[in-house]
Order: sequence, then C-alpha cells, then structure tokens
Amino acid sequence: MINRGRFSLFAQNDTEYSARTLDLVSRSTVIDMLGLLTLDYRKLCAWEADPGCFQRADFLRLKESGITVFHPAVGYTSGDIYAASLRDITGWNAFIAAREPQFLRVEEAGDFERAKALGRIGIVIGQQNSEHFRTVEDVDRFHLLGQRVSQLTYLSNRIGGGSPEPNRGLTEYGAAIIERMNSVGVAVDVSHCSDRTTLDAIEASRKPVLVTHSNCRALVPCSARCKTDEAIKRMAARGGVMGVTMVRVFVRAGGHATIEDVLNHIDHVVKLAGVEHVGLGSDVDLDGRDRSAHSSRKFDLDGIDYATKIFDLTEGLVRRNYSSQSIELILGGNFKRALSAAWTRA
Repeated sequence: MINRGRFSLFAQNDTEYSARTLDLVSRSTVIDMLGLLTLDYRKLCAWEADPGCFQRADFLRLKESGITVFHPAVGYTSGDIYAASLRDITGWNAFIAAREPQFLRVEEAGDFERAKALGRIGIVIGQQNSEHFRTVEDVDRFHLLGQRVSQLTYLSNRIGGGSPEPNRGLTEYGAAIIERMNSVGVAVDVSHCSDRTTLDAIEASRKPVLVTHSNCRALVPCSARCKTDEAIKRMAARGGVMGVTMVRVFVRAGGHATIEDVLNHIDHVVKLAGVEHVGLGSDVDLDGRDRSAHSSRKFDLDGIDYATKIFDLTEGLVRRNYSSQSIELILGGNFKRALSAAWTRA
C-alpha cells in the first residue's frame, strides 16, 4: 500500500516506511553481528539435525527481515565446552551445505557481496566463549572448520575476565590466543569481556577488535555489559566496530524503552568515535525474547516488531538526518570493513 510516498510492507504490520528507507535496506549489505535465526533452540536443533525441516516459509521470513548476513553465535559455559562448540559449528556447516541454494557460509571478504548478489542468507560462524580453544593450535582447527569470530570470554576464563569482574585482565594465555587469532584470521570479539580485558585485548591485537553486541555505559550506567567511553574510543582508534544491541536491559536503565533509545546509543558512538565505528548486533531473532506471558522481566523494546527491526532502525536514522552513505555504513559497511581486515592472514 502506498500513501504519500509511505509504504506498508507487511500484512501483519501496518507501519509505513519511506521510499528512502526501503531503498537503503534493499541496496545495503545488512550485517547483524549478533543476529539469531531463532531463539527457539529446539527448532534450531531440528533444522540442523534434519535440514529438510527448514521450510521455504522460514527462508522467506528471514529474507523479508532485510538482513543479508547473520552472526548467530552462542556461548557454551559449562560441561565439555570444546565438544559443545565443535558440535555447534559442525551442525551449522551441515545445515548450510544442505541448504546451499539458500545459505552461504561467509568466510572471506568477498562472501558478503557474493551472498547479496546470489540472494542467499550469509552466515558468519562464531562462538561467544573461547574456552573451546584448549591450546593455541585449536584456533587453527576451528578456523579450518569455518569459525571466523570468537568472543574471548562469556564469563571469566583462562583468557581473561568477564563483565562481572571489571578489573580482571587479559592473561598471558589470552594474549597468545589473540596473536594466533590475528595470524590465522579469526576476529576478536570483546562484547562480554571485563573493562580491563577489553582494553588489554584492544592493545594486544594487531587487527581491529570487535564489540559485536553491546551498548554505551554512558547511557546505561548500571550495566557492566555496556562499554565505557574509553573502551569505545580505543576500539575505534584501532579500526574496530561496535554493534548496538536491542535487548531492553542494555538499551535503557528503566522506564519506557523504544527504538529511539537504540538510536541514542548509535548517536553516542558516532559522537565519540565517528560513524565508521558503529553497526548492529541486535542479540535477538525475529520474534523477540518475551515469549512467555508469565515472565516478570521484559527483554524486548516497547512498540517494536523484531521482524521489521532493520526497517525501523533505518527509518530512525533517516529521521535523525544521517546521510545515505552513513546509514549504509551502519547497516553493514563498517562490519564488512573491520571483518575483512581481521580475516586478512598476517
């Protein structure tokens, strides 16, 4: 439906978008650096066990989201973490291979545009906890399996500190892991790392360091998971990018939380470090986290349909007078650049 240059795209959603928003999403290579195909892990396990369970309707829904490339990383923190991580990556490889006309494993710089040109959904394989690197040689093994991003810590581990322990820094072993990741081409992610480990990792890495999914502590002072201004500026100075998340607790400390508050975090990073250093790491699927009507804790933003979050975000950036070039960088160009640099073997 068209109304004075406004377009309503989805039958289940009467929100209207500008022609400029639709054009920007259509032509951009949109990268969600913590984009989850589904938070229903039973469904995901069924897809991986039997890729035939993944229906055309599932594919079309993902395509209609406007996202070109997903980074659907999870973090294993207990039990046999090595085996669980290996099983997860093996499962993704089997699923992508079985659904090749629809999916593409993104493992080198050219694959971003290849996925876009072919109309496929790109998958960047990653992990949210690097405890599966039992030795530095394991970095090589998982790189060969297709892993291209690894968050150093989910909670504190042999590598360094997690966000609940802000003063715990990078260990000698952690520095060796970063050096091997730099050498083979696995991007370093510090989203869950402590303040000290975040700064140490940025200093230790020869390649750009990513914050795939976090927000600005200046706007949510009570959250140790959000990054300090110092960390954001140091990350940017070394070529890194921060993906802004849409999980309510990291968006606003309390009260009404909407897409406008997400945009405030983007504005803050831009003012601190420049538009070249911010992107999207939504940390949510197309349905949101508030699945249970009995849950007392809200994770989702107010007034948002997560299936159309890319369009809502883009419309907001247009409304805040970002240039088309800047919006394309935020939607994916910045992460494409940083990942390409991190994946260059050296």
